[in-house]
Amino acid sequence: MFVKIRAEASSDVGQRRDHNEDNYLVDDEHGLFIVCDGMGGHAAGEVASALAAKTIQEAVRRELGAAEAHDEPLDPWRAAHVVEVLRRAVEAANTAVHRLGQRDPKARGAGTTCTVLSIRGQRGVLAHVGDSRLYLRRAGQLHQLTMDHSFVADAMMRGYTLEQALEAFPSNLLMRAVGPLERVQVDTLEFDVLPGDVYLLCSDGLHGYFDHESTGLAELLEGEDVAERLVSFANERGGEDNITAVVVRPEAEDAAGEERLSRVYEDLSALSAMELFGELEYPELLEVASTLRTEELEEGVTVLSEGEASKALYIIASGRVSVERSGSRLTTLSSGSHFGEMALLTNRPRTATVKTLEPTRLLVLDQDAVYPLFQTNPVIGVKFLWRLGQVQSLRLDEATLLLRPPSGEESGLDFSGERTQRLFPPPFSKRRPEE
Repeated sequence: MFVKIRAEASSDVGQRRDHNEDNYLVDDEHGLFIVCDGMGGHAAGEVASALAAKTIQEAVRRELGAAEAHDEPLDPWRAAHVVEVLRRAVEAANTAVHRLGQRDPKARGAGTTCTVLSIRGQRGVLAHVGDSRLYLRRAGQLHQLTMDHSFVADAMMRGYTLEQALEAFPSNLLMRAVGPLERVQVDTLEFDVLPGDVYLLCSDGLHGYFDHESTGLAELLEGEDVAERLVSFANERGGEDNITAVVVRPEAEDAAGEERLSRVYEDLSALSAMELFGELEYPELLEVASTLRTEELEEGVTVLSEGEASKALYIIASGRVSVERSGSRLTTLSSGSHFGEMALLTNRPRTATVKTLEPTRLLVLDQDAVYPLFQTNPVIGVKFLWRLGQVQSLRLDEATLLLRPPSGEESGLDFSGERTQRLFPPPFSKRRPEE
């Protein structure tokens, strides 16, 4: 378990505004951290952001209690419960702010962004609406865990460059916020929290001073008094908007923490190395990882038997397995390899037997888990199915070439005999094939 979580926060009106509509909350006892950026003018935004943070805190205190009371690792059911509590809490905040706008003419149209981080039981849960952000600095690299719900971000997802999107839309024009409408859609994400992680929740008054890839922000998250230094940084560059930063650092665990740290890195490395998940961004990898279960097997254990039906994709996190058919070994697979991906789509019997050659740890993605994942995040589903189609197409090409008759004989198929090595990303991906 974590010894403690160290958090710091700072907020400033900036250089151009006459009041601060940002609001933040640091609740160490309940492992709860919030940044809200209000909107509406005439102090309505300030009231909306404060009301949203208070409503969420009350819901978490009522439904989850103190984080220290549940310090053991979260099992999947309780982790899912935390996700649902945060989702409902943000929805309750939306209702409270919306009703405020209906009651008070001065607050009509008021709203707020809302980015919430809950840490308990070595797990983190994110709930998010708007364009405030949650960043994760891990192993020297910076990852943006939230997606901006703005017209600019949506345009970029559709293929616009940042410059084109900013020409078409104001940077602060939101597609989704807490309060303006009767209902709101809340993004959620569950992930492992590791010693050495640094989490930054911030309003756009801060992250607006970094380019789209947040170059330079990772370095600013090092050292002490980070929140105050970040606010000063934004003010020095103009302070065009209110500026808020909440920095959260999980500190050292007990001796078991290092082993858990190693396993989490091992799992994410195995996932990212797979062709099937090669197009996923880091938050998407975390989302897939949260759906996996683990099997730890000794040497000589049969994982799957030829002819049996199963509904799971297996990823080898560590160890080696043998793939056999009719008693003959076909191949050996090691860490980073996978097998059984078609079982996610069909229930056809397995065509081979898989046995462990040494102690092996497997990550298992069940069919029953992957369908809800794809429903919740269709982009992950499209990227996965795009890659799966390409992988199966290449395998079909290889099998056809093996069966191709000698030169000069009719085959009925037209193949050049050359295999295309590259897998092309889906059209909406930011990644492109290497030249």
